[in-house]
Amino acid sequence: MRKIIFASLWASSAAWAAVQPESGLGLPHDASRDGHLIDFLLNVTHVFNIILFVIMCVWMGIACLKHNRHHPAQYDHGSSKRSVTIALCISAFIFAVVDGNLFVNTMLDLHHAFWNFTIPAGDPNTIRVEVNAHQWAWDFRYAGPDGKFDTDDDIVTWNELHVPEGKPVYLQLASMDVIHSFYLPNFRIKQDATPGLVNHLWFVAKEPGEFDIACAQHCGTHHYKMKGHLTVESDADFQRWLAEAAQNSKRQFDPEDAQAHWGWNWKERQ
Repeated sequence: MRKIIFASLWASSAAWAAVQPESGLGLPHDASRDGHLIDFLLNVTHVFNIILFVIMCVWMGIACLKHNRHHPAQYDHGSSKRSVTIALCISAFIFAVVDGNLFVNTMLDLHHAFWNFTIPAGDPNTIRVEVNAHQWAWDFRYAGPDGKFDTDDDIVTWNELHVPEGKPVYLQLASMDVIHSFYLPNFRIKQDATPGLVNHLWFVAKEPGEFDIACAQHCGTHHYKMKGHLTVESDADFQRWLAEAAQNSKRQFDPEDAQAHWGWNWKERQ
């Protein structure tokens, strides 16, 4: 049904659009399994905006040509019942068709995909990672062989997140100082990392590649430097990287370094 709605709305403006490598207007490459849900809502919003913009331009053009200096002025304060009724009917129609459609689809997508944490929580192949934001970097923590976080066998990396293709990736985010915002533009997801609070985020990468991790919240003078690197790879390559990263973390582990022990007890979101 979505494809039919989008196709009918997009057809009116498709002839004027330049050829794009991605569907949509200037969107970054979508590497997420559920990213198309976000793209659909953005594209429909663009189409409705274009339609309303064209209608308003045509209406203003007609008004300028028809109501020129040779046309006698007729003052109308817009307070008549007819004017109010027309305005209310047009507003109700636009709200029902445009806003209603977008609102319903948004809530359905959030309920069935982005906020549905029963999917990653119930999948035995889910990769769980704790993310600690601070000025100005991202620290990532994978549970070691014991399956528990904040122990001496944890795998800790700096600005480097590796995940396997096709498996749910469940992230829990916190911050040591100010509010940051963990943003994966190629996966159409974003979530704040807030001091004193653990937030949740999950996604599934549909293809291998290298992608940017950005901070979408101005977090200080060096906010522009807060850039991480996400690598999506095959499960075999991920396991090899995980083994190598485990050895590096083991050599770097210092029980006396209290600041390095920032992990927390993992609790699934209900």
